[in-house]
Amino acid sequence: MTFAAGLALALALTPVGAQAISLTFPAPAVAAARHDEALGSYALPVGPWTDGHIPTLAVEGPLHRTAWRLGNGTLTTLQILAPLRDQLAADGFQMLFDCLADACGGFDFRYGTAVLPEPEMHVDLGDFRFLSARRAGQGGPEYVSLLVSRSSDAGFVQVTQVGGDPEEAAPPPPEPAPAAAAPPPAPTVPAGDLITQLTVGGSVALDDLQFDSGSADLAPGDYASLAALAAWLKADPSRSVALVGHTDFSGPLDTNIALSKKRAASVADRLVQSYGVKRTQLDPEGVGYLAPRATNLTDAGRTLNRRVEVMITSTQ
Repeated sequence: MTFAAGLALALALTPVGAQAISLTFPAPAVAAARHDEALGSYALPVGPWTDGHIPTLAVEGPLHRTAWRLGNGTLTTLQILAPLRDQLAADGFQMLFDCLADACGGFDFRYGTAVLPEPEMHVDLGDFRFLSARRAGQGGPEYVSLLVSRSSDAGFVQVTQVGGDPEEAAPPPPEPAPAAAAPPPAPTVPAGDLITQLTVGGSVALDDLQFDSGSADLAPGDYASLAALAAWLKADPSRSVALVGHTDFSGPLDTNIALSKKRAASVADRLVQSYGVKRTQLDPEGVGYLAPRATNLTDAGRTLNRRVEVMITSTQ
């Protein structure tokens, strides 16, 4: 469903008994992904990532989360967020938390809160904004959060709305994202298409990489994906990327996060030592099994989840 710019849309994610939220996006918008729960819980961020966690409110009630794609890559994240924030304030919402990228906690904040998967909801680690707000609704307190980012050709807005009574809570441990149905094996992205996919979508999995079983070391060999990525980075020293390691759901979270970060670091080492990329252009990170792209219930799904992705962190 496409909505023209300037059209007021009553989001079809309003909990029963709650007042409708009407938002006017500053550009034509398409609902790209949606997640609904008749009764769910949400750790609503109310502060930046600090001391190893995000301060949250535990909110329960009907939960609706939608990712919107705005077909206008010329708008900044502030140009997207500011009119939405003003509309929420005019609709009776009190702002709880409002932050920009690094002030939110950067990488740790993005992976410490619920986000619909790429490519439907793209988050540029160096250029995103987050807002959470609350108002007194007819059936009790209502909560909404906005996550705004962009790629080279589109803007992205994730809207999460929850109705119900909140209660203060210690930050809960992050939970793995809901497992999707097992897709067919992901084809290796041709080297010529990898940079196009990276620059348009902001991230891409390096599916040709091979790691020895149980090892964090990248197997010897030439990799077309690394050659293409290295050429793109060396062409402009202002470019920078995060290398994000992912694992399947086997084993404890802390062990998987450590393994995934070591694998990302191994890829960074190869780019520096064999392809001549500057170390300052690379930021190896690991999120373990927190961001699966397939089910962990099958061998094929677990194979897809064991990967290293590259994400653009510079916006120049």
